[in-house]
Amino acid sequence: MSNKKIGFWEAFSIGVGGMVGGGIFAVLGLTIDLAKGAAPIAFLIAGFLALITAYSYAKLSVRFPSEGGTIEFIVRAFGNNTFSAIVNNLLLMSYVVMLSLYAYAFGSYGSALLTGHEIPWLHKLLAASVIMFFVFINLMGAYLTGKAEDIMVFLKVAILMVFIIAGLKTFNPEQLKPQYWSEPISIITGGLIIFLAYEGFELIANAAKDVEDPKILPKAFYASVIFVIFLYVSIAIVTLGNVPFEVAKKASDYVLAIAAKPSLGEFGFVLIGIAALLSTASAINATIYGAGRVGYLVAKLGEIPRTFEEKIKNGYEGMIIIGLLGIIFAISFNVENISIAGSLGFLIVFSLVNLANYKLYKETKSNKYISLIGFILTSISAVILVGYNAIHNPSNLANAAIAIIGVALFTIIYMKIEHTKLKKYLDKDLEERETSK
Repeated sequence: MSNKKIGFWEAFSIGVGGMVGGGIFAVLGLTIDLAKGAAPIAFLIAGFLALITAYSYAKLSVRFPSEGGTIEFIVRAFGNNTFSAIVNNLLLMSYVVMLSLYAYAFGSYGSALLTGHEIPWLHKLLAASVIMFFVFINLMGAYLTGKAEDIMVFLKVAILMVFIIAGLKTFNPEQLKPQYWSEPISIITGGLIIFLAYEGFELIANAAKDVEDPKILPKAFYASVIFVIFLYVSIAIVTLGNVPFEVAKKASDYVLAIAAKPSLGEFGFVLIGIAALLSTASAINATIYGAGRVGYLVAKLGEIPRTFEEKIKNGYEGMIIIGLLGIIFAISFNVENISIAGSLGFLIVFSLVNLANYKLYKETKSNKYISLIGFILTSISAVILVGYNAIHNPSNLANAAIAIIGVALFTIIYMKIEHTKLKKYLDKDLEERETSK
């Protein structure tokens, strides 16, 4: 059973599952605060940026199918050197941070749903348990991981569609009128800051070797991103039609639950809580799937200890290590303080993947200008994210800087101590295919 290949719907579900994690629940209030009535426009801007980056991922995935996904593309474009090693470990760190954020959110919603309020020990127990459960699922193989993702994505999307349809019954379009829009710069800033709500589509690249046919990869990338754009824009419209601006600002962390009350009452609050649990759970599943493969191949390159590449069942020992790191982060640290590190890490990596496809456009048969635009926009997003947090969350930004610099120093020191010589190819199958040409 575990040897079965995954199809379009499993790949699509991994993309949607990775994107619709805790992001929409966490950033919707912030988006409304920044863009006001133009919040749906902000989600469109962020979605457009995600779609351009997905173009680079789709082209690179078909040309270089590897379970390493992103890190394979970085090595192909920039060489097997210290720079690539730092970027690869930055990606790994970002996955661990996102995993801990999703687990933290799962524990928070789970505790509130079970007891009516947050109990710290229960919150931590739930956060640790959900990671352990999906590490086990992932060790059983890609097919089971994909099927679990199918089910969770279907359920959470169904609940969010119920929210959208029910919310239209009590919908008041007043706040969506142009006179309630923020200035263009605030709308654009809002869109760029919430770009990370679309983080997760890149996990499809890690499924390149597990899919039935590589041709389904571009379809899965584009379909998942376009679907999530539609979902986010619809949610933003319905929320604005049911929640006044001042209420959205006060209840920014759970504005979606507030928006469900006019049409669904207290049941709506519970329903959105369940959707949040499913969303964070499926994001954890998809992240462990991708991060396990990243850890495996980074270890094969010699950039981190070899333990990460040990095989267990149909997965890797690295999945267990990443899961344990995620648990430690989720129960030991104030994850809000390190969330900016994950966000900034992904934006740096995304900008470099766009640049990679720009450099390799002849090999990937791409339009290089699309990838160049993607590189410029993701780079601008990173700058805006730094600027916004320098003003509003300077301590978070300082923690992010420490984390990113720490990753770079660890990589350089480890490679010097181990006298690591990086391999040209990460993936054996890809190496055989490339060298036999």
